[in-house]
Amino acid sequence: MEDPYILMLIALAVLAIVDLVVGVSNDAVNFLNSAIGSKAISIRNIMIIASVGVFFGAVSSSGMMEVARKGIFNPDMFVFQDVMYIFMAVMITDILLLDVFNSLGMPTSTTVSIVFELLGSAVVIAIIKISQNDTESMSAIWNYINYNTATDIILGILLSVIVAFTVGAIVQYFSRVIYSFNFESRPAYINSLFGGFAITAITYFIIIKGLKGTQFYGSLKGYLEGNTIQIIAISFVVWTIISHLIIKILKQSILVIIIGVGTFSLAMAFAGNDLVNFIGVPIAALNSYEAWTVSGTNPELFSMGSLAKKVPSNIWLLLLAGGIMVITLWTSSKAKSVIETGINLSRQGEGHEKFQPNNLSRVVVRFAMVLNIGINYLLPQKAQKYINAKFEKPIIKLPKDKTFEMPAFDLVRASVNLIMASVLISIATSMKLPLSTTYVTFMVAMGTSLADRAWGRESAVYRVAGVLNVIGGWFLTAIIAFVAAGIVTYFINLHIAFIPVLLFLVAFLITKNSMAHRKRAKEIKRKTHIERSELITINGVIEESSDHISGVADRINKLYTNVVDDLANHDLNKLRKTDKHVEKLNHEIDELKDNVFYFIKSLDETSVQASKFYISVLGYLQDSAQSISYISRASFKHVNNNHKNLKKGQLKDLKGINNQLTEILQNVSDVFKSRDFDSLNPILIEKRELLKNVSLSVEKQVSRIRTDETSPKNSTLYFSILLETKDLMKALMNLLEIYEEFYLSTK
Repeated sequence: MEDPYILMLIALAVLAIVDLVVGVSNDAVNFLNSAIGSKAISIRNIMIIASVGVFFGAVSSSGMMEVARKGIFNPDMFVFQDVMYIFMAVMITDILLLDVFNSLGMPTSTTVSIVFELLGSAVVIAIIKISQNDTESMSAIWNYINYNTATDIILGILLSVIVAFTVGAIVQYFSRVIYSFNFESRPAYINSLFGGFAITAITYFIIIKGLKGTQFYGSLKGYLEGNTIQIIAISFVVWTIISHLIIKILKQSILVIIIGVGTFSLAMAFAGNDLVNFIGVPIAALNSYEAWTVSGTNPELFSMGSLAKKVPSNIWLLLLAGGIMVITLWTSSKAKSVIETGINLSRQGEGHEKFQPNNLSRVVVRFAMVLNIGINYLLPQKAQKYINAKFEKPIIKLPKDKTFEMPAFDLVRASVNLIMASVLISIATSMKLPLSTTYVTFMVAMGTSLADRAWGRESAVYRVAGVLNVIGGWFLTAIIAFVAAGIVTYFINLHIAFIPVLLFLVAFLITKNSMAHRKRAKEIKRKTHIERSELITINGVIEESSDHISGVADRINKLYTNVVDDLANHDLNKLRKTDKHVEKLNHEIDELKDNVFYFIKSLDETSVQASKFYISVLGYLQDSAQSISYISRASFKHVNNNHKNLKKGQLKDLKGINNQLTEILQNVSDVFKSRDFDSLNPILIEKRELLKNVSLSVEKQVSRIRTDETSPKNSTLYFSILLETKDLMKALMNLLEIYEEFYLSTK
């Protein structure tokens, strides 16, 4: 009976390591966003500071480990076999869930996932036990679930969304009124007082409150308890003096120091609060196994009441977990994509918007605009002028090739983000509540960006949509975690043989998601963004547009060939896939057109000719993409509606046109890849031959209709493909002509 549980412990240990990796990939956003977004400190130094903070936090997290043992369910109502099944199901579900969100680049809550997974697993086991006991009804389920603590945890998580957003917005608003955007010119005493307040808050809540519940707290308890006011007052005076000395003698910005200390404290708070999410369950399983082996009782009879007792955590296990977290922090590519989402939604300036607006985001923005009009109506004009002056952003003149180096937001907002998130998380940790660090840090950042007027008319609807998507993802996490963990628990309870099957599924899906993420990362790297410094001259415009044309020609070539082949085979699935690729091409060209404003601004010279040329290139690329889109959609619709196959003569003509088009598009791609623009003229001659063949195919089909064609649907599709092919060729040839003309004018 012992062997299966040893294997389960080994599996849980491996799963704990994997969970640490995927969990930190998700949660790195929590403590790195502000420092990276403000560019106050180099990336390398930020990572070093965060790494030290994670180590300290890992040591102070032992008090939180009780949540996994007794926070969600009453262990004395379950036997050893039950809890091992619960713990296995929770870890398998948690890894799969977090990896999916990481692959999508969406920050989700590891706390919410672990709490609802424990709840879902425990509920399923409780229902199974009740159904097997004739003396119990379903109302007895409340005896199995620690509903008081579970309710407190869930309400605390939900309340944290509102509190974090509100507190972040209020503190940022008053900080900006005090500091304005010209914070470098503020008197030294304001900086000193702000530094005193910030570092006092951080040191008190992180070091003093954060130590509560750890094994070190006992020796300090007598000094700390009952002396709160004195400790805070002395800390404020000491840190204010130190801040003043740093400003006056060392000539350092106190805001940079606050960001450094805040990053350390938030990393420490994260590890102290969230480490339970990754290793709390395996440690609880180890404690359960140790208690059961000592008892020598049957695993189906041994009650797990021992889990309700306080069990000190192994400091070496905590440090090992901290080490894995730090390594992940330095190496995870998924962590970088999640961090990018948080910074993108809170940045001060305009730029590429990751999320598309929806009806709810539009309603929220309109309501906010009406509310703003009402507030302005009530506020005196003098007060409005004073406040608006504080929020007036300075004009920073940078060379156009350096604008991409601008920080996402300034030092004041980064400091407030770190201070408020650290304080809120530390309060929850001291109360042994596994507060969602993701919820807190993300909502504080959103609150401060709103108060800082970072969401203007041009970006508000996109930012609000992004926030709603992320919050929706959090609540979806709770539902999926509860249901998925319950299903996994049911199968494991059905037969223990499902465990290796599920572990294989975990390995397969993580590998698949990692490969897909790597592929997406390469695609993103290939994408061109206007902020790049090389797009500043006419030659830069030629280089940039050549890459676009070459890429689009290659893709249209493949897509057109795919449509013709799949139509010949009447293959619906392949046509559906091709249509998705066509849609992706259209979306990428639309993105380029959306960014044309920033492209024109980035030009070094005021060249109207270069701007007009680039706009025309994008227009013709869009026309080409729309033509292949129409061809693909019409073909898919024809096959999807189960209409007759095209006739042999029609397919033969289409394949002949496809062969000619393939040769032309390949030549176009080669010309623009090699930048051999003198070879454009022969392609224009080839195009005339192709258009003749398309016209000839139209005439042939007219003759077929008059003699033996009996399918109106076939004729409609065939004419549509031929006419759109003509439009596609015209768009491409117009593109080549303006390119040849522009190239000759620049020589």
